[in-house]
Amino acid sequence: MLIENPWALLLAPLPLLVRWLSPRLVLPELALWVPFLAPLAEAAGERPDVDPVARRTLSQRLILVALWLLILAALCRPQWLGEPIREPLLIRDTLVAVDISGSMETADMRAASGGLETRLAAVKQLLTQLIHERQGDRFGLILFGSAPYLQAPFTRDAVLFEQLLAEAEVGMAGPKTMLGDAIGLAIKHFEYSGERQRVLLLVTDGNDSGSRMPPLEAARIAAAEGVKIHTLAVGDPDTEGDRALDLDALAAISATTDAKLIQASTADQLNGVRQLLARLHPSGKAEQQHRPRQELYPWPLAAALLLMLISQTWLYRINRRATHGH
Repeated sequence: MLIENPWALLLAPLPLLVRWLSPRLVLPELALWVPFLAPLAEAAGERPDVDPVARRTLSQRLILVALWLLILAALCRPQWLGEPIREPLLIRDTLVAVDISGSMETADMRAASGGLETRLAAVKQLLTQLIHERQGDRFGLILFGSAPYLQAPFTRDAVLFEQLLAEAEVGMAGPKTMLGDAIGLAIKHFEYSGERQRVLLLVTDGNDSGSRMPPLEAARIAAAEGVKIHTLAVGDPDTEGDRALDLDALAAISATTDAKLIQASTADQLNGVRQLLARLHPSGKAEQQHRPRQELYPWPLAAALLLMLISQTWLYRINRRATHGH
């Protein structure tokens, strides 16, 4: 139990102070002087009252005291404290930009079982593990091909992120690879982030297809905004043609933002991303604790209103009986 406004208890003697310090009521009324009033009242067995102020009965005074105490109880704002709830402190915002262009369907990633799987399938498995490990961070998801799209805003909901990531399919955003445009969208989305630590994990095969904003220029803007771009080059480095890895371009992007390039052609090498982030950006273990509060002032306030209604009804019936003589 918590009292939010304990100072309200100091108002308890206020009605007594008002009664003692207020001047006595004097009604300037004309009255007929009856010299034989006292003998007449004595003969009738009555006692004349010369005080124009009606005296309250004991029950009326008790009701007023109870009303005042209930009002004070509501003014104190009593609160019921629930069980402590622990939540991880927000450490950083990590935005993941995943290339879903046509080249990401290349099956050249060596799985732990020894077979080959597509680049996108291997990336999905990596990111699923990553977000479950780093519960102190918020994750966002950008999918890009011929154009970038925000698939998921920053969230701590690992299940939601995993579901939206699983829905990503090669070719959804077009066949090309617009690296620079994806970085530009990430920078814009980071503008709504209040965190100082901003990390972009750019997952691609690294072959830019002519972005409207050149990737290196976008990286310079990101560096000015305090965004670190770790690039993850997936696939076989010996691949040739349109689907070859452009490691030099990815290395330049990371170096511009004082970040790292990771090259991975197997599932084991993909784990290097998790190790890199754990070393450079440790996941926060700090927690914040709070206890939910439930306001209780409506109860004494409702009791005061109910008591007032009952007392007024009771007084009305008494006065009515006195007026009608029964």
